[in-house]
Amino acid sequence: MIKYLIEVICVFYLVRTIARWLLGSLFQGAVNNAQQQQSYRQQQYRQQQSRPREGTIKIEHIPAQKKQQVPDSEGDFIDYEEVK
Repeated sequence: MIKYLIEVICVFYLVRTIARWLLGSLFQGAVNNAQQQQSYRQQQYRQQQSRPREGTIKIEHIPAQKKQQVPDSEGDFIDYEEVK
């Protein structure tokens, strides 16, 4: 009976050790694949952003526009009511 328990414990320990090693390598492979896919997507996104789309216009310089301000003393303001 004791011999059987020792064998069961040894087999359990061996299976646990092998499973930990195999699952660790599988998860590491999955993480590496996910990182590679993410870097590929980032490269594709950067390439799409860097090249202009067909038919678009890029304005590199916008000249400063002078605003013409009308002083409050000039002009008339007329109150009105909206008739429906």
